[in-house]
Amino acid sequence: MADPRTTAVQTKAPIGLYGGGFMISREAKAVCDEYGLGPREFYFRGRCGVLGECDADVVTSVAAFFPAGHVRESWEGGRKLPVEQAVELYARVCQEWGRRKLGGHDGCARIAELLEKVVAAASPVGAPLFAGWRAVPLAGDPPARAVQLMHVVRELRGGLHTGAVLAAGLSPLEATLAADHEGTPFGPRSGEMIAKFFEWPEPYPRPDSGVVARRAAAEEVTDDLMAQVFSVLNSDESDELIGLLRLGDAH
Repeated sequence: MADPRTTAVQTKAPIGLYGGGFMISREAKAVCDEYGLGPREFYFRGRCGVLGECDADVVTSVAAFFPAGHVRESWEGGRKLPVEQAVELYARVCQEWGRRKLGGHDGCARIAELLEKVVAAASPVGAPLFAGWRAVPLAGDPPARAVQLMHVVRELRGGLHTGAVLAAGLSPLEATLAADHEGTPFGPRSGEMIAKFFEWPEPYPRPDSGVVARRAAAEEVTDDLMAQVFSVLNSDESDELIGLLRLGDAH
């Protein structure tokens, strides 16, 4: 019988994978091609557009693991697309990708039902992108709805993790380099690979044992915080969600 913390730990990789996979999808590329946007222009404009029209520093405050200069360049470049439209398109990409990837998975309706319960009860404090995406209307069909809710939960964990990293006295780059990453849209990746993908300039400092230990502690704190989020589920529901998110060959 899974407790809330076990649920947080066991679900973070699949939620990271499926809640973020649409961001690098062919559906996202098609929107970029249609509207003349660079991939990161659409990424920041669509994902962070729930913050409204704002200065790039506001976006950097929530997209904390990217270099500020890269965020500003991408956000400014994406201004050709109004934020409301960008969010609408980003949600559509998420939903379409969900239908393509999980359309044959008959557990999607129940995944959505359980995650909707989690999302509705969670506090938005410290997770502005979660708050913004929770307010976006959900798709009606189970595969799209399930993936959209995984995206919302992923944003919640991301916001809480940012706070845990900063509280550990780590810079975003240090935190990125000092751990292997499971719940990425690509699957497991090394810290250096993620730093390159995020456009941090090389060469990278080698994390010492203290930095690695603090990064591991930040992950534990994040799991603790997410345990509180999943406590709205009873043990049977937690077991069910963990089982349903073992999506195997669906990716």
